[in-house]
Amino acid sequence: MRTFEIPQFYRSPLISRIKLARKQADGMKKDFRPTVLDFGPIRFVLARHFGFCYGVENAIEIIYRALEENPDKRVFLLSQMIHNPEVNADLESRGVRFLFSTSGAEITPLSVLQPDDVVVVPAFGTTLELERDLTARGVDLARYDTTCPFVEKVWKRSAKLGESAHTVIIHGKPEHEETRATFSHASASAPALVIRDMAEAERLCAYLEGRQPWSRFFEDFRDRTSPGFQPELHLQRVGVVNQTTMLATETVAISDRIRRALDHWAQSEPAGKDFANTRDTLCYATLDNQQATEGALAHATPDWAVVVGGYNSSNTSHLVELIEPIAPTFFISNEKAILNASEIQHFNLHAGQLEVSPTPWASADSDHVPTVLLTSGASCPDATVERVMERILSFYPGAKSADEVWAQGSWA
Repeated sequence: MRTFEIPQFYRSPLISRIKLARKQADGMKKDFRPTVLDFGPIRFVLARHFGFCYGVENAIEIIYRALEENPDKRVFLLSQMIHNPEVNADLESRGVRFLFSTSGAEITPLSVLQPDDVVVVPAFGTTLELERDLTARGVDLARYDTTCPFVEKVWKRSAKLGESAHTVIIHGKPEHEETRATFSHASASAPALVIRDMAEAERLCAYLEGRQPWSRFFEDFRDRTSPGFQPELHLQRVGVVNQTTMLATETVAISDRIRRALDHWAQSEPAGKDFANTRDTLCYATLDNQQATEGALAHATPDWAVVVGGYNSSNTSHLVELIEPIAPTFFISNEKAILNASEIQHFNLHAGQLEVSPTPWASADSDHVPTVLLTSGASCPDATVERVMERILSFYPGAKSADEVWAQGSWA
């Protein structure tokens, strides 16, 4: 797999060494056991995979190249580059302006754009409708298009489903930029429907299995379907694709559930019902990070966990969901969230808001060496993770330095 040129300030000396050593020992990425860093009074368990994925590094390389190649031009991003506040803040500090918010609200009027402006497509991609609008204004979107190749793979698979007269069911958050883009591309070649989670999949299956009348379908799925959608007709042949940052296990479970419902429908009313196998569209990086988190939890139950990343990052939030049932989990954006020795500011996914809680070490048993699971989302720089680790270590007098831990070989 190719390497990317990204700014060094996103790299971490310690984590880069660890990732290289793990890659050399496990080139096929089959070993999901974590890396354990024993600092003496505290022990960190690092998930096997975390941090920038292929698509994110590709996007970052392109946007910084765009800035370097166009020092005298205005540079715009369609929306946030990726869902990480530090990355987006750095781009803004260099003069990059955003055209839309993550929800799709206009921030900068499109009317200000000139043909010689540089407009960068973020890693999530964009809708065909916006592409046409910007192209009509003379904007070149092809030069700096950072759309993740794995998102494009989902789009291509959706087009193939349309060619074979299948409807595309998208497992994703309807408000997310990537889901909006995938829905737009899918709808160009096939009927399309967005479902958020297993609960909505169950509601869909109630119609497929005859437990709900089709006449009520749009009460459940209003504004989730492509124009002219006819559920009783268009749900006879389907394939499921996903927003690449969703829980892969949930996408698989949703696919299996819908397939069983189609089988039930076919038995009662044989009419060529069909389900297309689309498991090849699951994003490898999302799956790796989720399996690595599960591998870390299987290694040992941590005393507590820290997940680092943007609060609007879908893939990061799913890592939090995996860990929360097992151990107290703090979802933070960077080291500044650790306010002091006794308080930590973290994001409560369920309440959708920031909270301040006592730090887990403030009242810990001084004779107990805590084990802390540390990981991050695919849009979080390794440098941020290392700063979080250093911040926590600062509250443990006598902790070894990272160089000592590395030199002693107690990191494997």
